[in-house]
Amino acid sequence: MIELQTLLVFIPAALALNLTPGADMMFCFGQGLRSGAWPSVSASAGVSVGSMVHVLFAGLGLGAAVAAMPWLFDVIRWMGVTYLLCLAWGAIRNGAITEDAPVRPTHLAFRDGMLVNLTNPKVILFVLAFIPQFVNPATGSVLLQFLTFGVIMAVGGFVVNGLVGIFAGGAGRVLVGNPRASRIIGWTTGGIFAALAIRLAIMERA
Repeated sequence: MIELQTLLVFIPAALALNLTPGADMMFCFGQGLRSGAWPSVSASAGVSVGSMVHVLFAGLGLGAAVAAMPWLFDVIRWMGVTYLLCLAWGAIRNGAITEDAPVRPTHLAFRDGMLVNLTNPKVILFVLAFIPQFVNPATGSVLLQFLTFGVIMAVGGFVVNGLVGIFAGGAGRVLVGNPRASRIIGWTTGGIFAALAIRLAIMERA
């Protein structure tokens, strides 16, 4: 069982990390801007599920394989780059969701958020660097501790990224009645997704 003092240190640290702007936050912002509040919340949930998968992999020791094999890191990374560029092209081509257009199904936003997170190998390397600092094998199952810490981070990330997406969705909804503004939103969202793809493409393993 995780000691209380460990949790009292971990929770503020995890919250601070959740509040730090990063790829997941920017993705949810772009989703909200393009598709609205609820799809962005769904995307945030997908991101959190993806992060829990990374935590599970790290707890099982699979993250060590990503850290040790550069080719595996690169395969995952370029899958993420490709997916983000596809999302960018879709946003630019279609623009924002207009008032008379069908709302994007939330399950698709969930899928996008999860895949964007899962295809970022930097996440599992971060998990391997951060969570073990708080794991104490003497207090119980290492995997259970990994998952507990992962849930705390995932819940915090879901709330923060979801709120960012809701804010972006509100801002985007004000502008959807204007076709020109809708196109600008589409280009802005596509630019965000493309920038995330470039960031992922040029990132280093360390």
